[in-house]
Amino acid sequence: MKKVAVILGSDSDFPVMQRAVAALKQWEIPVEAHVFSAHRTPGEAAAFAASARENGFGVIIAAAGKAAHLAGVLAAHTTLPVIGVPMKASVLDGMDALLATVQMPKGVPVATVAIDGADNAAILAAQILALGEPELAGRLEAEKRNMARQVLQKDAEIQEKVAAL
Repeated sequence: MKKVAVILGSDSDFPVMQRAVAALKQWEIPVEAHVFSAHRTPGEAAAFAASARENGFGVIIAAAGKAAHLAGVLAAHTTLPVIGVPMKASVLDGMDALLATVQMPKGVPVATVAIDGADNAAILAAQILALGEPELAGRLEAEKRNMARQVLQKDAEIQEKVAAL
């Protein structure tokens, strides 16, 4: 199975992004995490992205705050899918990172999830890999069924509360 790279713009992003790493591991997806800065280590970030396919990666998740150029820099150097996670890291509550991540020029797409959206980034990465991995697709389908059961259980609990009023 292809690996997923979780690239952090700063080690301070790890408390949020560890949720993505944990989810990927739960689905038995090989994952690596690295810290590269679009501004402080642009050469290393570009080199990682350029060799990611040859190194067994299938998807890159990039988390960055403020100017949040990391996902775009990585996407510029690979044809692998890149998922950007804008981080809430400034006085603008992550809106700056969201806009920087989502507003990519033609030819350099970055799929973008919510601010601090580590969980959805992991799910999207898994869904992309599942296109060629039937067993993984089955695990994801089971997870969706489990989420539906949980919601229906909560619905039943609310119905009981409403009936008791």
